[in-house]
Amino acid sequence: MPQWTSAVGPAQLARLLHSQQDRPAGPGSRRPPAYRALADGVRLLVLEGRVPVAARLPAERELALALSVSRTTVAAAYEALRTEGFLESRRGAGSWTSVPAGNPLPARGLEPLPPEALGSMIDLGCAALPAPEPWLTRAVQGALEDLPPYAHTHGDYPAGLPALRAMIAERYSARGIPTMPEQIMVTTGAMGAIDAICHLFAGRGERIAVESPSYANILQLMREGGARLVPVAMAEGLSGWDMDRWRQVLREAAPRLAYVVADFHNPTGALAGDDQRRRLVEAARSAGTVLVADETMSELWLDDDVVMPRPVCGFDPAGSTVITVGSASKAFWAGMRIGWVRAAPDIIRSLVAARAYADLGTPVVEQLAVNWLFNTGGWEQAVALRRAQARENRDALVAAVRRELPGWHFEVPQGGLTLWVRAGGLSGSRLAEVGERVGVRVPSGPRFGVDGAFEGFVRLPFTVSGAVADEAATRLAAAARLVESGGVGTGESPRTFVA
Repeated sequence: MPQWTSAVGPAQLARLLHSQQDRPAGPGSRRPPAYRALADGVRLLVLEGRVPVAARLPAERELALALSVSRTTVAAAYEALRTEGFLESRRGAGSWTSVPAGNPLPARGLEPLPPEALGSMIDLGCAALPAPEPWLTRAVQGALEDLPPYAHTHGDYPAGLPALRAMIAERYSARGIPTMPEQIMVTTGAMGAIDAICHLFAGRGERIAVESPSYANILQLMREGGARLVPVAMAEGLSGWDMDRWRQVLREAAPRLAYVVADFHNPTGALAGDDQRRRLVEAARSAGTVLVADETMSELWLDDDVVMPRPVCGFDPAGSTVITVGSASKAFWAGMRIGWVRAAPDIIRSLVAARAYADLGTPVVEQLAVNWLFNTGGWEQAVALRRAQARENRDALVAAVRRELPGWHFEVPQGGLTLWVRAGGLSGSRLAEVGERVGVRVPSGPRFGVDGAFEGFVRLPFTVSGAVADEAATRLAAAARLVESGGVGTGESPRTFVA
């Protein structure tokens, strides 16, 4: 019986390997042998989760042809991987990826570190801030006070609590987007919302157009659902969408869905303007594509001079093209797993009907807590506190990175929680690997792309400030020096920094 559970074709593996930019040769450093470079490349793909554990690799001859190298090179690379514990083989069954005994399985998304690891590791992997107290405690206390009437019911509200649906609809109406409660479904976070939308509209094999780069966890959710992702490159810097590319993709690929983050895009921080939003909605309507607009960052403007554009759904008065997703998890706290969908009533009814086969409903107490925040003005005060904290963190991180890594390039966004950084020609995958060894955890660019794009980038979230931001930049600089000097993938242990 074969030990592998999936397979990676030679062309796919070649694309992923070619996306890994060659690191620059430092003074006195030597380029590794071809077999060693190939083994290091496969090992990095496994460690980052871009090639799954227990995935069958191509036969030596097939991969040699795809990479235009000798079969001897591939055979030597596979042997090195077997020796290091990253490959297992059996005659007649082929070779499949593995991890050495004692190593944690690689994460496919951007999960936060467990609390016990935070003492020695600076975690820049998860773009989430601590709760804005005292508002979390007050909201939970308010929810418990409002709970008794609901405790006498079955507690199952597939569309969400009526009071919260009405409040979310009222908030959209206050933004100039007339909305009825029947247009709202409450979900378990934005991920739960997008998962439900994908299941309804884009079955296995359907095309979904996505920004390139885009939010890593959503990309992985769509991949695991069997979607065929069609990347659409962002415009340069923070200028938002490249509308010529969007029109071309929508016209030629005719995707069933398109997923976009118009407000302080994750990971770049770009803010799409009114004209871009209008033109994208028109293009999606003409192509018959359902446009999913992720608004989870829409309240996280950090500079006072930001003028927020009209919501994407404001350019779709008939409600036939745009589905909007919102959440409390970014603007308030990641532990508050409350999200929502705004769409036409018939779409909401279909989503609610399909929910019977998924999670049935969203926790009542958390819904009551968010409703308490909306009703009392606590939400606005908590989000103002969140903005101030993120602004302070952003400014500290920007100053530290500019000081310690002057060759790294980025534009400073006016909102959101992330900085998208071009890492001075270095491999983001190698920086991520070495960073963990020197005490800083950072996600590499390819996590946010399709088929290995953005190898030269890393994403830095606004989650640390002050001395911790300085130390994070110092550790990143140490990781960069190790990558430049070639001190990766060869087994040596670099110096460990202690927080």
